Amino acid sequence: MTKKSVLGEVREVQLAIELIELGARLQFLESEVGLSRERLIRLYKELKGVSPPKGLLPFSTDWYMTWLANIHSSMFYNMYRFMLEEAYETPLRALIKSYRLYMEQIEAHGGEVVLDFTRAYTMVRFFESDMLQLSTCSRCGGRFVAHAHDNKHGYVCVLCRPPSRAGKARAPKRVEAPADSDFASDAVLARAQPQAAVGGH
Repeated sequence: MTKKSVLGEVREVQLAIELIELGARLQFLESEVGLSRERLIRLYKELKGVSPPKGLLPFSTDWYMTWLANIHSSMFYNMYRFMLEEAYETPLRALIKSYRLYMEQIEAHGGEVVLDFTRAYTMVRFFESDMLQLSTCSRCGGRFVAHAHDNKHGYVCVLCRPPSRAGKARAPKRVEAPADSDFASDAVLARAQPQAAVGGH
């Protein structure tokens, strides 16, 4: 085995470890990492202490429309768009970096991570398949996850029009939308830019 191929394999193992630690399922690992299924399963067991979970990936856009899930999903997807369009990350690195940033923001505010990695990845696929879209709230200007092809006129987000039951549960602290209508705070963008400069491809 040549030095180049060894380094390539090391990078694939590092990528697999990073994705497993974030919560990636085996189906996702097989599609994104150049290692055999058997090796991925061994890595997963070593890191998690259990076999990879079985079953199909979630396949419903409705989950992202519920109150709390929509807040978290919208926060994550706007971070993902920033990583793609402003930090010029590849889709996979954008997914990894934006999901890490999402978790950091939630934990920094003492909240609970609602959007797991599988849901985050599935949502990206829904956008790519034109099943979801970002709609701009007519009140706050934030951009939120919505069903594709829904009427955008007069759209009001779940933060500006929360359901009556929302006050009965602990709500996450709101991340204010900046003037350019992206659903991410100035602090989020400021933190994302140094990360993008580091590289890590």
